[in-house]
Amino acid sequence: MAAFCGDGELSDIVSKLWDMDKNKCHQGTDYDLNLQGYVGYRETENDRARDSLFDWVDENVFSRPTYKTFCALLDNFEMEVGTAEVTTQEERQEVHEFLDAMMDTDVMKEAHKFLVEKGKADSDENKFKRQLHDIWFRMFAKNYRGRVDSCSFEHVFVGEGRGEELIGLHNWIQFYLQEKAGNIDYHGYFKRSTKRDDEELRLLAVQFDWRNQKCKPMCSVFVGSSPEFEIAAYTICLLLDRDGKLDVQMGEYEVEITVHSHGRMRKLGTAYIAAARMEQHGKQYYKNKK
Repeated sequence: MAAFCGDGELSDIVSKLWDMDKNKCHQGTDYDLNLQGYVGYRETENDRARDSLFDWVDENVFSRPTYKTFCALLDNFEMEVGTAEVTTQEERQEVHEFLDAMMDTDVMKEAHKFLVEKGKADSDENKFKRQLHDIWFRMFAKNYRGRVDSCSFEHVFVGEGRGEELIGLHNWIQFYLQEKAGNIDYHGYFKRSTKRDDEELRLLAVQFDWRNQKCKPMCSVFVGSSPEFEIAAYTICLLLDRDGKLDVQMGEYEVEITVHSHGRMRKLGTAYIAAARMEQHGKQYYKNKK
């Protein structure tokens, strides 16, 4: 297998953020997984998992400020593409509380410092917070029919329905909560390698049905990552105009960060972190862009 060659600048800052993030969760301490069987992208009718993906999660982690305020946002959206969003004053306040909690973390402070040095953000913290708000929470029309029906946060972290498919939903917290609520039927996982022996499994590609109505044939999920780390990493990629699939060395992990901007706006069509190398039954397997 060819040597891994990642984006040096992104590797440096993402690794730094990852190393300094004391808010990440750890397998065996904060959660445990029950992977069960392998699946293939075109095997959507074959359920290789009788049980849930998450064996258990210590929900005390959800009392941490960024986790608590993140979870409060998850029920604020109409998940079906094309359904106009109506945002209440309470929901706007929840967004501000989440942004405030993130700005209190070392990870987001370091991301802000980096972006200021690159000329991509104002040094004023309030102006940077407004920039984050515009990127992640300002609504736009995804289906180009004039209905303001989506935002970057909704797609990446909450998920959206589009016909018989579920798109987005690349967050382990939302996955766990939806699975716990009985809305996700986990089918199994795609075999992949992220570091030697995967001592702490974090980067998964999984398959599931949502509410027995919408299929997600493959979904990349970065298990145990903190909300502030993912927001910081994707924001940096977007503002540095790193659009597409990016090979990044993130500490001991060889990862691929995928960021697709939406049109010409500073919005995210999608964003997720996946293993740089993925194998399906011993053969190299190439991911579908979704």
